[in-house]
Amino acid sequence: MSSSISIPAIRVVQPIGEFFSAVISAQELVAISYADMRRIESDLDRYVGIQRKLDDGRVAEISNFVASSDATFPTSIVLAVPGACIEFDEKKGRLKLAPGVDEYGVSIPFAEIAKILDGQHRVEGLKSFSGVFDVPVSIFVDADIADQAYVFATVNLAQTKVNKSLVYDLLDYAKARSPQKSAHEIAVALDGFENGPFFQMIKRLGTATPGRPPGRETLAQATFVGSLLPFISRKPEDDRYALAKGKKVKAEPQDYQKTPLRFLWVAERDADIAKLLVNYFSAVQERWSDAWESREPGHILPRTNGFRALMRLLHLIYLREKPVADPERPGISKKRFLALFEDIDLNDDDFHKDEFVPGTGGETALFKYMARALKLLD
Repeated sequence: MSSSISIPAIRVVQPIGEFFSAVISAQELVAISYADMRRIESDLDRYVGIQRKLDDGRVAEISNFVASSDATFPTSIVLAVPGACIEFDEKKGRLKLAPGVDEYGVSIPFAEIAKILDGQHRVEGLKSFSGVFDVPVSIFVDADIADQAYVFATVNLAQTKVNKSLVYDLLDYAKARSPQKSAHEIAVALDGFENGPFFQMIKRLGTATPGRPPGRETLAQATFVGSLLPFISRKPEDDRYALAKGKKVKAEPQDYQKTPLRFLWVAERDADIAKLLVNYFSAVQERWSDAWESREPGHILPRTNGFRALMRLLHLIYLREKPVADPERPGISKKRFLALFEDIDLNDDDFHKDEFVPGTGGETALFKYMARALKLLD
């Protein structure tokens, strides 16, 4: 089998976001998919039991069934695929799946392109099948653990094979307030704020939003959320679990240096967090307007490297400006951020991959350069 596959697909738009409905051969599906048991045991299974361990008896039954003359799987296998591993040709209606490298520089091999959210037993049952068997699949791109949990619960709500109380727990888990949910909601709000620096810049599930200018969306929501979470939680999954079970979470003073915005999040002041980000990145947009608005290849400021470096810088700036939690005045003005940025001797043209290479190395180099200019690092 080649190192990539191309399958027929259509884009599906629903309230949760976009996904792809596609058809794939049994052999290709087996080759690219996996059930992440380590993640299941450490995350979802720990909390709500999603996709529990394989039932060998059920797999044997399915294996026998797929070999019969009237075998059929008319409902979709549900998969989660990283955005780095997928390309969609809208005109041809073809979806290309191939190994990739994620935003942290980690290689994703061919055998781990697709994580199975629902249908694990069916995929296992197909492993011994050698004939023609096309399988319908639903593919979610860059779906985080909350989206995955919600999709699993929705798919299984009406099915007797999954304990109903488990499914309702899982829906609560996906809907409950959590660091991840807050970060997602902030991302969505800033993406829709027409007068803000992130207007129409953030991709919901890793694919371009129809109707937006090509190339406008330079940030994956997963990147935005992953950069914001350290400001509000050291253990986001523990916070989510506690809140889903009706428990309270706290902002401990000794954790302020590591999670400086947690006191706002615990107080449900997500709007103050969003306002801080608007002020900060509006100052970035004004100070380096050409670099922030550029969508030319190689320009990094509005992309993963630049964004992550700027978020790391914000962490240090906030702690210097607010050495202790200040509930009465938690914000920093755009004017103050602009004054600070005047001490950073970078021009718009400097924010380029030739100066700051792709990957974590370039991100760290940019962060350190700006932090040292502000005397935030030795």
